[in-house]
Amino acid sequence: MAEKLDWIRRFLATLFGFILFGIVGILFLIILYPYAKKYPHQDLATQLAGRKIVSKTWLFFVKYLTLAGILDVTYHGFERLGREGQLVLANHPSLLDVVLIFSQESRFNCIVKKDLMKNPAMTSPIKACGFLPNTESEELLEQCDNILKNQSLLLFPEGTRTGWDGVVKLHRGAVSIGLRSAKVITPIVIKMSPLNFKKGQPWYKIPSRKIHYQFIVGEDIDPKVWLAEKPLPIASRKLNEYLEHYFNLHSKD
Repeated sequence: MAEKLDWIRRFLATLFGFILFGIVGILFLIILYPYAKKYPHQDLATQLAGRKIVSKTWLFFVKYLTLAGILDVTYHGFERLGREGQLVLANHPSLLDVVLIFSQESRFNCIVKKDLMKNPAMTSPIKACGFLPNTESEELLEQCDNILKNQSLLLFPEGTRTGWDGVVKLHRGAVSIGLRSAKVITPIVIKMSPLNFKKGQPWYKIPSRKIHYQFIVGEDIDPKVWLAEKPLPIASRKLNEYLEHYFNLHSKD
């Protein structure tokens, strides 16, 4: 009986969480308008100011999720994030990964799925923060190169959420950006148990117990070391294989 009551409580809290996120998204249309109106041509200072507002708001949302007993989350090594020229690569097990990361570190620029530009709750934050839609174009590579000259950049190299089997498969484009433009590449391993908030999963399909997240910042990778003896295409393939193994090994232990 206690387990059933706990499930009902978390079900209602999750429902309210989605409603709350939607309401905040609508309010963002007004609050973030001064920061988003010149997108994508606003200056970096405007973007950073917008990111701080979004980060603090999402931190409030994460605190709600925690206090409501929907999830708990621990962060390890986040003090090493946000450096200029740093490309941060993370696996992507759930819908909330960006929110949970950005609530702790607001300096990131980020590449997001194009479809999110049509999401009413996400359009204003994306524009205010100066985030880039993933157009998979040559222009995007140039934009990433410019960003990494004076910002840190967050990327999810799987391109979509990890499947239910937990197998991480990376697209090589993210690693190529790192080798071409980044001063340092830093992985973040995201662990969650039980799995939830997967692609195509209805919101009401909640797990039987509270979700536990861990975000673990790994050791820096120096692009120069990987490029020292290999041309870019080979170095890109080798580093992609290394990171794919790294995420698959550490996201499940």
